[in-house]
Amino acid sequence: MTPVEYLAVLTTTDSRAKADALARGAVEARLAACAQITGPVTSVYRWQGAVETAEEWQVLFKTTAARYEDLERQLLAAHDYDTPEIIATPVVRGGAGYLAWLAQETTP
Repeated sequence: MTPVEYLAVLTTTDSRAKADALARGAVEARLAACAQITGPVTSVYRWQGAVETAEEWQVLFKTTAARYEDLERQLLAAHDYDTPEIIATPVVRGGAGYLAWLAQETTP
């Protein structure tokens, strides 16, 4: 099996401005080549024993496996949620040109 080289990393936050800040911070630091913001979305979740509903914005980061730990560390430091959603999904295939660009843009 080939090791994972590229990841799509998802987080959510409660405002467009916070989503913009998370996205810009990661791209400026070269922890992600790109970040896409979608929202608002409605999230239904259990938190501290109660079922909650909230309006959130999703941020999807495109990065490399080599940059994941630094991206996670930055997201945890910048995020104001007690337990922010940070989920990494492997990119198993992609356009060669796009993946080359992604790798280039996340090289420190």
